Amino acid sequence: MDVLIYLIPIALLLGGLGLGAFLWSLKSGQYDDLEGAKWRILDDDDLPGNGN
Repeated sequence: MDVLIYLIPIALLLGGLGLGAFLWSLKSGQYDDLEGAKWRILDDDDLPGNGN
């Protein structure tokens, strides 16, 4: 049970880091274009013969 003295703060720290990373990604605009990914899949820029 003495190990909980170490594990609980470590778990809280890792959870806080994860929350901080998520909030940073929200602030930097990672989730702004949710519709664009499904349209980029259909883009044919990588086909042979397009001047590449």
